[in-house]
Amino acid sequence: MKIKEAVFLTSARDFDGYPGGIFPEIAFSGRSNVGKSSMINCLMQRHNLARISVTPGRTQLINFYLVNGGISLADLPGYGYAKVSQEMRQSWKGMVEEYLEKRDQLKLVIVIVDLRRGLEDDDLDLLWWLKERGIQALMVATKSDKLKAGERRGNLEKIRSRARTLGMEVELFSARSGEGRDRLWARMLHAAEQAGRKIIQPQP
Repeated sequence: MKIKEAVFLTSARDFDGYPGGIFPEIAFSGRSNVGKSSMINCLMQRHNLARISVTPGRTQLINFYLVNGGISLADLPGYGYAKVSQEMRQSWKGMVEEYLEKRDQLKLVIVIVDLRRGLEDDDLDLLWWLKERGIQALMVATKSDKLKAGERRGNLEKIRSRARTLGMEVELFSARSGEGRDRLWARMLHAAEQAGRKIIQPQP
């Protein structure tokens, strides 16, 4: 996927603040320190469009981006390690569930897991929640560059084994090396085009 233009649209807390338009949308979800912003920047070939923080849990709103004027990306607040109050966590949970259930443009949820740690309880809760509601999801195991080959294979097989019980697939990804970027874009575009909207890629 050649990126000609990638722009930040808006941040929103509820349905009334979501950007308009008919663009198919891909959402990104995962634990607070799993590397969501790094993945989005890598996909969009930008260094800092999605803000990266050393403090987990800084994304407290849903951030929307538009790529090549034809497909929207939504960065959802992270869960898990964020050092925030239980009240704030419940607020985020309600915000994310409202988005996932009401956003008609949503075509795919990318659930990001850390290849080094595997699927954790919070990840499984989200995956089952999506499955029960018939929301299309794809697991992506990130930080693949941080493991040796043997560890990569073993950890990936464990994740894929659990993913099969959910009827889901798993892709590998590294924001540092770019591994998996083209394949992930292909999956995202396929999901978007299933909605009946052909995404025109800019010519080199």
